[in-house]
Amino acid sequence: MQTKYPPNVLNEMCPSRQTLEIIADKWATLVLVSIARGINRHNRMLREIGGISKKMLAQTLRKLEQNGIINRKVYPVLPPMVEYTLTPIGRELMEPISMLGTWAEKNSEAVQRARETYEEREGSYALLLAEA
Repeated sequence: MQTKYPPNVLNEMCPSRQTLEIIADKWATLVLVSIARGINRHNRMLREIGGISKKMLAQTLRKLEQNGIINRKVYPVLPPMVEYTLTPIGRELMEPISMLGTWAEKNSEAVQRARETYEEREGSYALLLAEA
């Protein structure tokens, strides 16, 4: 018998951690942003999302559909046409994802400067150790 505990993403056994893992992947987040912007066909997403491969896009779309974040609609035409849309929970998820995207765009320069400062500091430290 399984004991019920309050949701806690820090607990490795909590189902909420599995839910968080669905969208913690950068490709899932970028695919969702693309769909939310109205880009809902496979080939268009491939062109829009820089760096994603066909295989990764297909896997990501499948994972998001399997977990109820997006809907997949296949039209009975030749060649087959498929469109993706956000489900209600997918639309709800877009609020925090949009906030994260805005934060990333706003703070990318500060993060880059911090990386450079860190690399300079660590490089100097490594030099000191090598000289000692």
